[in-house]
Amino acid sequence: MLKSHAAAMVVDRSRVADYVALTKPRLNTLVVATSAAGFYLGSIGDFDALRFVNTVVGTACVAGAGAALNQVYERRTDALMTRTRYRPLPDGRLQPAEASRFALVLAVAGMTLLAWGANLVAAFIALATLVTYTAVYTPLKTRTSFNTVIGAVPGALPAVIGWTGATGVVSREALLLFAIVFLWQMPHFLAIAWMYRDDYAAAGLAMLPVVEPDGHSTSRQALAYAAALVPVSLAPAALGMASAAYFVGALLLGLAFLWCAVRFARTRHMLDARRLFFASITYLPLVWGLMIATRT
Repeated sequence: MLKSHAAAMVVDRSRVADYVALTKPRLNTLVVATSAAGFYLGSIGDFDALRFVNTVVGTACVAGAGAALNQVYERRTDALMTRTRYRPLPDGRLQPAEASRFALVLAVAGMTLLAWGANLVAAFIALATLVTYTAVYTPLKTRTSFNTVIGAVPGALPAVIGWTGATGVVSREALLLFAIVFLWQMPHFLAIAWMYRDDYAAAGLAMLPVVEPDGHSTSRQALAYAAALVPVSLAPAALGMASAAYFVGALLLGLAFLWCAVRFARTRHMLDARRLFFASITYLPLVWGLMIATRT
């Protein structure tokens, strides 16, 4: 009896872990942090802790719902790739109907928290994020290499959700935060696409390194977006969102990120793609932290 009870608990914990895996927690940690940073930067006067929690948790729920629906749609292609074949759906540990119901619950919970705990503007932007990610970006991944640019739109909207969660307004500052994340995403995802191009090719996904195997376009685009990010990332100081110390720090971070993109463009080696990827996941949290620390 005790053994069967213990076995049931192990199975239950395993299923919980599978449902958590559907939300892509490692990927969406940065999404949640971006939303939190946007909210803090948009807050004026007394900090509304309850609204902050509602905005951040609501964003996390909607992002988790998008990730789950993405895995429902891509379960067959995920089964063809080494790095994704053991996800809960392609491995058969969860069924598509279970994942879809879970995603629906998360989406409704997230929209409710945003609409009633923050404001309708933030809820509407979260809905737009979910729709563009699941109904536009995901299907395009097998059709055009432009999917990465399209996918960068819902990827950058959490910053706007955070800002509007605090202010209720899509201002130029919110659009600037969107632009920073949008431009940052392109070198980040192009580096990933280069690193896993064989996997993507096996699954029939039309990523740029698959469509253009020599890597010239991939590396040039990564370099172009990284170069564009440098001046855009300095704009918060010009708009009075952050101090001169931010300007200096953001310039140094942007130039370091750009140098990694230059190395990748020169060599297109796997090692330099990895360097660019790791530089990207270091760059954005540091920029957010610097902007928050020097907010004026």
